[in-house]
Amino acid sequence: MYAGVLVVLVAWAVFLSSAWALLGPLAFVLYMNRFQIAPEERVLSAMFGTGYSAYKSRVRRWL
Repeated sequence: MYAGVLVVLVAWAVFLSSAWALLGPLAFVLYMNRFQIAPEERVLSAMFGTGYSAYKSRVRRWL
């Protein structure tokens, strides 16, 4: 889901033909990593322990 939103934001920036518009996708990635994905990973680690750690080592964060 996050990757899909990122693609839409990049497409919108390309559509606008503005280098400044690329700050939107960059801000999105930074925000999501800090305030959404990191807390989700902490909760999942607490709930599922080593099983989630093994899963996380096999699967990429964004894809």
